[in-house]
Amino acid sequence: MNVTQKRMPQSRRGLGQTWQRRVGEALTYLALTTLSLIFIIPLIWMFLASLMTLEQMGAWPPQWIPNPVQWENYGKALKFWHFGRSFKNTAIITASTMAGQLLSCTLVAYGFARLRFPGRDTLFVVLLGTMMLPGAVRMVPTYIGFSKLGWINTFLPLIVPTFFGNAFFIFLLRQFFRTIPQDYMDAARIDGASEIEIWARVMLPLSGPALIVIAVFSFQGAWNAFLGPLLYLTDEKLRTLALGLYHFTAMTGQGSLYHQLMAASVLMVLPMLIVFAVFQKYFVQGVTLTGVKG
Repeated sequence: MNVTQKRMPQSRRGLGQTWQRRVGEALTYLALTTLSLIFIIPLIWMFLASLMTLEQMGAWPPQWIPNPVQWENYGKALKFWHFGRSFKNTAIITASTMAGQLLSCTLVAYGFARLRFPGRDTLFVVLLGTMMLPGAVRMVPTYIGFSKLGWINTFLPLIVPTFFGNAFFIFLLRQFFRTIPQDYMDAARIDGASEIEIWARVMLPLSGPALIVIAVFSFQGAWNAFLGPLLYLTDEKLRTLALGLYHFTAMTGQGSLYHQLMAASVLMVLPMLIVFAVFQKYFVQGVTLTGVKG
């Protein structure tokens, strides 16, 4: 009888802890869901507004459901925006940027992570120090340098620098490369592989999540880039999507057509949403793994 009485408080205590844990998890999910809705509401409004008439957008109280649905807003926006040409220019810059970042950053990160040479740690600290240098400080001398080379009004100022690496991406990849067991590299060296072969055949195949993180960040940065194209691209035929969207608002009579502006914005944002949705799992995994080992 005494044993039964002792067991009952323990079972009740365990049941209470279980309920507390479940309530805590439920509150956590509720808070996360609420925050997610807060962040996604502007995207939902942008899409719905792209299907409204101008009168509906200015109505008070706000109307959330387009009535009638104005699909022609997209056609009118494309007509004034030259979307196809801007999309092609942006795709060229973005693809070249991703290739340059992946090639240069993986090579440099492999050197910092696995090769031993005098001053390696000092150089790495200097590399990280460049992240604290504001872009505005480098803007004028960089522009003058590209002007001397005759690269203004070409894609080269937006593409060539990416083949010289990015400090933040190099840091992320170095952190990930250090988590790969050294035994793989030693086995490859015993088989006679060079450092380039180890980088290409051992490190890169094992670094899929980290490479996807760099690719997604590079895609997002190049796709949304505005200041660089604004500085270096003056020809209307070379405009990117960001520049096209900016000039769309500056056109006579177009800046006030907010429903068409929302349609143009949806067309620009949609590729980024698709890329992130497709690679979300690998992106989160890569971001987690790049900070495992210092």
